[in-house]
Amino acid sequence: MPKLRSGNRQREWQILSRYQRCLSDLLDYAGYLYVLGLSIRDLQVGLYFLLGNVLSRSAINRVTLRVESRMNAHRQAPILRTPAIILVDGVWVSIQYTQDAYRFDQAGHRRQCRQAEDRVILAAMAVWPDGSHHLLHYTIAVTEDSTQWQLFFDELIARGVVPDAIELVVSDGTKGLLDAMAQRLPNALQQRCITHKVRGMQNHLSFQALPEQDTLGHPLSTTDAKALRLFQLQQDAYAIYDAPSFDEAQARLDAFKQKWQPFEPAAVRNFTWGSKRTFAFYRFAADLHPLIRTTNLLERFFRHFRSKSDEIGAFPNEQSCLTLFFMVLQLEHAKHDRLSLANTS
Repeated sequence: MPKLRSGNRQREWQILSRYQRCLSDLLDYAGYLYVLGLSIRDLQVGLYFLLGNVLSRSAINRVTLRVESRMNAHRQAPILRTPAIILVDGVWVSIQYTQDAYRFDQAGHRRQCRQAEDRVILAAMAVWPDGSHHLLHYTIAVTEDSTQWQLFFDELIARGVVPDAIELVVSDGTKGLLDAMAQRLPNALQQRCITHKVRGMQNHLSFQALPEQDTLGHPLSTTDAKALRLFQLQQDAYAIYDAPSFDEAQARLDAFKQKWQPFEPAAVRNFTWGSKRTFAFYRFAADLHPLIRTTNLLERFFRHFRSKSDEIGAFPNEQSCLTLFFMVLQLEHAKHDRLSLANTS
């Protein structure tokens, strides 16, 4: 810290604050560069030119913890507006936890054992009437049962969400969610993700009376005939939800059952069971239908997070896991802002 003969206390420094020994924001930026796609090796090389030393891999991994305070503030900030529609889902991760047992390392030191355990990050994304969306809340849970979802909704309510104002919860077939909604979100309907519903038929195909030729009359092998059956079945199923109205969608569902019941009874039965919850999105504006009939908005974010979490393997603790989740979230916001600026310019 530079010093003057007098006036140090009154002086405002533009770069270093009083008693500061380094540019701490540099490490924050390094963490974001990692999330943007730089590998750990790339960061080691890049920071060498800035710092004059090669940081160890463990030091680079600790860089992400520099954003921990920002993450905590973000997760605890009051929610001032309650969305009518939220998307909820979970992404599984591996986190190391301290055990009661002890071991001795090669140097003979007594160390407490640590073991990686599976945990799930529960997340909720808000969707607004104009089509904008953002991640509302996220937390780590042991599993996706009713109790954990109730605790998750309790955290949302504690931050300011008005439970009676939520009208639709979009999700996959997570067990326990409906019961948690009944306990915490009494006015909300469930919208089952149509993508999960359609893909679920694949596990129930019997491949009866497979076609011997394709639409152009070319002969089909058994493998190609099965692939064609799955494609046609899913294509017809997705077409149901492209209907402009609920009545038209119901008519297409009836036609779907008549067409495919003789060939794939188990798949049709699986698809139509609980199909009423896949039509809840018709209660809202047509412009929102592509956004709220699936959990794709949330799944895309999860895919980006997984690409980074898979590189790490088992997180050293829950805070490091949530911090990386937060950094990926910040990156997604930056992408969204960039696209919004490009569309307006």
